[in-house]
Amino acid sequence: MRLPTPWRSRMIAVLIVAVAVVTAGPVSGTTRASAAPRAALVSAVDREVHFTADGTTAYGTLHIPAHRAGRRLAAALLLPGSGPTDRNGDEPPGFTPHTLALMAGVLSGDGVMTLRFDKYGTGRTGLGGRSSAPDMAAYTRQAVAAYNTLRAQPEADSHALLVVGHSEGGLQALLVDRAVQPKPAGLALIAPQDMRLLDLIRLQLATELNQALAAGQLTAQQAWLNNRGVARAIADFRAQRPVDTSGLLPSLVSLLKGMFGPVNADFVRSDDAIYPPSVARGIAHGTRMLITCGTEDTNVPCRTMPPLLSALAAARTTGPGLQVLAGLDHLLHPIGTPVNDPAIAPAAQQSLHDFVRPWRHATQG
Repeated sequence: MRLPTPWRSRMIAVLIVAVAVVTAGPVSGTTRASAAPRAALVSAVDREVHFTADGTTAYGTLHIPAHRAGRRLAAALLLPGSGPTDRNGDEPPGFTPHTLALMAGVLSGDGVMTLRFDKYGTGRTGLGGRSSAPDMAAYTRQAVAAYNTLRAQPEADSHALLVVGHSEGGLQALLVDRAVQPKPAGLALIAPQDMRLLDLIRLQLATELNQALAAGQLTAQQAWLNNRGVARAIADFRAQRPVDTSGLLPSLVSLLKGMFGPVNADFVRSDDAIYPPSVARGIAHGTRMLITCGTEDTNVPCRTMPPLLSALAAARTTGPGLQVLAGLDHLLHPIGTPVNDPAIAPAAQQSLHDFVRPWRHATQG
């Protein structure tokens, strides 16, 4: 979840409408002159691909890194965060951090091919004729179709399929794992949604109210009343009662009506019904995992991670596990970096390198 800009509340956008070369040395006991010639080098390329889920065509970018002809590559499906976030991790024109496109570049350097796609409500895909956001299950079916499309590519190694999800995409990665065969060999959960949706939103809004209080924009009484009012509205929605937003700040009223109104209510209810640690307990034993949290991430704070981490430990997953990224925010930027700066901090890049190390060796020799 991306933190809304204080009192301009990008959370509405987050929720509305709601993807080196292998140089084989000479065989032992042979001379270099007698070794078989290496296969030709295939240049890196982006291919536009499309696939269908529930009758709607989705469009994406398949990136193939430079490799030797005939070499099968580790292949990663990239899943975006919440809201109208497109294949590149952007909500153009105003929000363009390029998070997923940059991840694809990092992984390409390790010889990993990637697929990222325009989910419902974004890019070329659009809403597929819908007038409201699909529910979470529909987004999962779309991501599963993307995974199967990636698996079917001639360059993909079916034994080295990976899923990398950012923010809500981290939860979606867990849901894709539950739905597909063969299972992914590894999952990377980058600043993942680790709580029920409305619990996380309540936490985010409490942080915003506390910041406004500290800045002198609200009194202690106003902050307390609005925190209580948000909790009341969430309880009403969960109980399927009329949502009472009386007495709340106008920005909160607008946000809550946007979430709980007819366009988004089905999606919000379906996402909020999912407790991520419960899904994580079903991950296959031995799955390689990466989980990141930034110490400056106020969308998904590190302190909320323990239940998810305990569930993954109970599932006996392996890999780098939790990587705490000091000084980084939700977009993998050092704190204070402009939102639209197209960069991923070196520590975040290194976490991805560590995650794919077994397959990097396998594909690059």
